[in-house]
Amino acid sequence: MNKNYVMLKLSDNELHWYVANTCRQEKKIKQRLDSMGIENFIPFQQIARKIHGVDKLIEVPVIPNLVFIHTTLKTCMSLIQEYAFDMRYLRDRETGNFLIVPDKQMEDFKQMMYDFMFLLDFSKEMVEVVNENLKKGDKVRVIKGDFAGIEGELIRVKGHKRVVVRLEGVVSLATAYIPGSFLEKIE
Repeated sequence: MNKNYVMLKLSDNELHWYVANTCRQEKKIKQRLDSMGIENFIPFQQIARKIHGVDKLIEVPVIPNLVFIHTTLKTCMSLIQEYAFDMRYLRDRETGNFLIVPDKQMEDFKQMMYDFMFLLDFSKEMVEVVNENLKKGDKVRVIKGDFAGIEGELIRVKGHKRVVVRLEGVVSLATAYIPGSFLEKIE
């Protein structure tokens, strides 16, 4: 019997954060997951668009085509096989298993997304989505300011210190400039 299969079977009932890719189905998937009582995270923001010459506020995903689902492996499989959800789970490049986002990383990511959406109301430059291929730096924790408690990597973007929260293989978010005195190095 395949060793990976056995490991997956043992963890069938454990809750994990899985990431799925979908093609412009985020709202529909969120509604279905909510109606099934399955915890999920799909951040949306309102933007102004001209539709048929009329300015309208519409809700769009902050990170297009991604759905974060907190559930068991068994439920993950049933969402596609039994309920015909139109999505594909991201896979870990090394193992080929469904990509799992650790709880702490997901909590930091969710907090940063909430801060991001709040700050978008004030300044489009406070937080930005950055390239996945970032240069690795020191692991840091923000100890002051709007992002206090967030842990990530210290990098430089456009010559300024930023903290990056990275969901490996999924997305990276960078804060705006953060003064060095707001940071502490973590081991």
